[in-house]
Amino acid sequence: MSFIVLAINPGSTSTKVAWFRGEEEIWRETVRHDPDRISEFAKTADQYSFRLETIKEVVAKNGCSFDDLDAVVGRGGVIDPIPGGTYIVDDALVERSKLGKPWDHASNLGCIIAQAIASPGSIPAFIVDPVAVDEMDRAAKLTGLPELPKHSLSHALNIKATVRMAAKDLGKKWDELNFVVVHLGGGISVCAHRKGKMADLNSGNDFGPFSPERSGGLPAGDFARMCYSGELNMKDMLKKIVGKGGVFSYLGTSDMKEVRKMIKNNDQKAISVERAMVFQISKEIAAEATFLDGNVDAILVTGGVAYDSDFVSHIQERVQWIAPVLVYPGEDEMRPLAQGALRVLAKEEEPRRYAEYKGVN
Repeated sequence: MSFIVLAINPGSTSTKVAWFRGEEEIWRETVRHDPDRISEFAKTADQYSFRLETIKEVVAKNGCSFDDLDAVVGRGGVIDPIPGGTYIVDDALVERSKLGKPWDHASNLGCIIAQAIASPGSIPAFIVDPVAVDEMDRAAKLTGLPELPKHSLSHALNIKATVRMAAKDLGKKWDELNFVVVHLGGGISVCAHRKGKMADLNSGNDFGPFSPERSGGLPAGDFARMCYSGELNMKDMLKKIVGKGGVFSYLGTSDMKEVRKMIKNNDQKAISVERAMVFQISKEIAAEATFLDGNVDAILVTGGVAYDSDFVSHIQERVQWIAPVLVYPGEDEMRPLAQGALRVLAKEEEPRRYAEYKGVN
């Protein structure tokens, strides 16, 4: 039997919708929203009705009906720490997603909308591997200040999906292998994935290599002095860390295709910035390899920047002594969402409930 699943992925000013029949993607659309219209809503959760109507229109336009669905799956958002897996959307998960804490993120709409579509037909709604997945070893969370523990926030959905793809290619079970997974996007996540769990990661907003738009780890003392210099307020400082940091702060662009053009034109500053980012990413990979005691089956490189073969080859040259480097370019969030729902529908995986696992770590 081929189950029919609707996948929903809300972004800050877009909503991605995809219709699956089993593993086959029937159609996919990305609806772009007017930023001015989005800004009219005080909280992200308030966009629920607006986004739902958009999805209804897209489904109808493609000649489909909610009545045909076996399940709905939404992108999981910023909630309390939970292990990876496919979670049933229930009232507890929806209410937590509506809070918009510790920050108000569009992905939190995923489970809210999924439940609204699924409930009338009495079909299940799910989320899969949200950004709040926390499987880190306790020792990995300690920093030099007990008031500032390390948090697990990452590109968990794509990391987990890439691990499954690599294990399939290697002909082995995904939860029996050790990988260092590198997600290269606007932010960079480097994860030690040990036998099915994200045992350590850099949490790209705060630690690790700088990325196209994020500053990564910074000299703590100098950063503290900058914060108290009186020249910038908190909003400005946070924007320096996420949004206007990293490559953007040096070159005025976070588009790595533009950076590649600069490098081909022998722009020495662009060359220097790329070398620095490659070095920092490579160093983080090596650090996560030590977390796995050197027992690394492969280094997996994924994300949008992984399409840049030159950039990836520079990383590969530095780290291939650790383990083979396998490249899975892109970040297809819709298919992993559908696959998570399909595994549960096919009884290949037991669904989890948020209330039973929240704050486990």
